[in-house]
Amino acid sequence: MPQINKSTLDFLATLSRNNNKEWFDQHRSDYAAAKANFELFVQELITEISEFDPILKGLEAKNVIFRINRDIRFSKDKSPYKTNMGAFIVRGGKQNGNKFAGYYFHIEPGQCMLAGGAYVPPAEWLNAIRENINDYPEKFLKIINDPSFRKKFGQIEGEKLKKAPKGFDPGSSHIELLKYKSYLAVKQTTDKQVLSPDYFSFATDTFKSMKPLNDFLNEY
Repeated sequence: MPQINKSTLDFLATLSRNNNKEWFDQHRSDYAAAKANFELFVQELITEISEFDPILKGLEAKNVIFRINRDIRFSKDKSPYKTNMGAFIVRGGKQNGNKFAGYYFHIEPGQCMLAGGAYVPPAEWLNAIRENINDYPEKFLKIINDPSFRKKFGQIEGEKLKKAPKGFDPGSSHIELLKYKSYLAVKQTTDKQVLSPDYFSFATDTFKSMKPLNDFLNEY
C-alpha cells in the first residue's frame, strides 16, 4: 500500500521555517520528491474511493491537487508557498469544489486532516442543501447520527448564521441545521498516524463514511 514518507512531512516543516524563493530554489529536488510521494498516494486514494464512488473513476491526481504556490495578490502575508499539501477529490477535479461535495486530503505537520462535504457553497447550492434538509430532515439526521459517522467525525462542522436563513421558518425544529454556511465532516489526524503503514486503509475507510453525507449534499 502507498505510504506518506517522513521526508515529505519533514520538507513541509522545514519549508515553514524557510518560506522564501531562494531556499525553495535550492531545495527543488526535495520538493519534487515530496510532491511525487503525495501524488502517488492521492492517485491510489482516487482508485480506492472510486470503488465505492464510481463517479470519480478516471480522475487523475494532477487534477485534484492544489498548487504549493500561494496567491499573495490580496494578502498581507507575502510568504510565497503553502506549508501543506492538499487534494480535493471531487467529480471533474478541484475546480468543481464550488459545485459538488467531495473528499479532501490534507497533510501539514501538526495539522493533518481528512475532510469532506461542502465548504462555503455558493448561494444557489447552499439554498438547495437547506431546502433538501428542510424537506427531508429525517434522512439527513439518519446520516449525521449514524454510529459510524459519529464515531469518526463527532458532528458536522461549519460556520453558522446567527438567525434563520431567509425563506425558512425560524420556528422549525431543525432550524439549527439550516443555519450552517458549510456542511463538513472533518477527521483530524496526527503526524504519527499519517506516517503509519495502515494510514492508507484508515483514510479510505474514513472517506467511505463520508459518502452518504456527500451524496445528500449533491442532491440538487
